[in-house]
Amino acid sequence: MQASWYADFRASVGYRSFAVVLKDEQTIVGGALVMKWSYAPQSCFYYISDGPVLPEDESTAHEVFDAILEIIDKHRRAEEQTVSHLRIEPRWRYLPGFVRGFRPLSFPDVYTEPRTTLWIDLRPEQNAILAQMKPKGRYNIHLAQRHGVSIIEDTSDQGLADFLRIYKRMAGRKEIEAKPTGYFRTLFSLLLPRRQISIFFAEYRGKRLAAAVVVYFGRRATYFFGGSLAVHRSIMAPHLLHFEIMRSAKARGCEWYDLWGFAPENEPDHPWRNISVFKAKFGGVVQHLVPTLDYVYDAAAYDDYVARQRGADAA
Repeated sequence: MQASWYADFRASVGYRSFAVVLKDEQTIVGGALVMKWSYAPQSCFYYISDGPVLPEDESTAHEVFDAILEIIDKHRRAEEQTVSHLRIEPRWRYLPGFVRGFRPLSFPDVYTEPRTTLWIDLRPEQNAILAQMKPKGRYNIHLAQRHGVSIIEDTSDQGLADFLRIYKRMAGRKEIEAKPTGYFRTLFSLLLPRRQISIFFAEYRGKRLAAAVVVYFGRRATYFFGGSLAVHRSIMAPHLLHFEIMRSAKARGCEWYDLWGFAPENEPDHPWRNISVFKAKFGGVVQHLVPTLDYVYDAAAYDDYVARQRGADAA
């Protein structure tokens, strides 16, 4: 979400953006893709998903982080709208001591990404990847194989149409809000030419039962969206689907399979609890990233923003 394609993708739904890039001579040492979202006619906020990106050395990271904030603040002062706050969601497992003045969220907000996820290490041999899974995960994979479930990759127009059909049926069955068709068509138009996206299907007796959209970036494959039909659930097709995605990602050179949002263990009523039980069968390492953090620029505007989000959640 710090790549240039993501800025183009979010522009399709109204986000504007600007980039901060810091260099040491010709080497990029850090930076941030900063999204701007207008939530009221005269008010907006800045949003850095998956960032900012900093060097590993903490002293240098401190210097780069301060420089990023300074450039963003300079940009803010030139805005015609009031910027209520800067939101960051860095891929950090702990909060560096130099990050000060930010506050974690204390209210429900749709403008966030998962902060707990599950990673499967793809570097070991296939048998070792299977061995680290829970016994039920391995059993279900072998069960689907015995039933003759096959896994195919299909990024054609028909493949996208089949994914949307499965995804929307799943959303309706589970009473969750589905992303619109245009969301996926835009995503594929941007990433398919780059070979950074694919769709996998689990088929049984000629029928596509389950589907998953996978996004590739660097050495990581991420399970972005998926769904399954209510029929033939006893053959465990989704388990084989994800195992074959892992095998494909490994062959592609990926080192990690990121299963994306995962319910924290201390939240039994979390809306992702059921899907997390499914994901946990594949083993892996739970990644607890630092919480979503806000830096308030304008207290009155931020209070208005919080009131709007709480009102939307109550509705």
